[in-house]
Amino acid sequence: MVQSATAGEVSKAFGRFSRRALVEPLTITNRGDEALVLMSMQEYTRLKSRDRVAMSLDEVTQDMRDAVAASKAPEESKAFNHELD
Repeated sequence: MVQSATAGEVSKAFGRFSRRALVEPLTITNRGDEALVLMSMQEYTRLKSRDRVAMSLDEVTQDMRDAVAASKAPEESKAFNHELD
């Protein structure tokens, strides 16, 4: 379960919450709305490394093309097959 705290709570005890956020991301709410997430640099770096990279066709290697050709769509994607008709 994701941890959650109000902005006021975090402001009063930042050290405690920052230590907890090193283990698991912390959602910080402001006036009842989810506003921010406090997380470790390691987790942030992991998430940022998964950002999509746009490439032009001439930058796509043969290994990449082979990987795409060999890939299989997940079973649940069959629910969208009717959109191809």
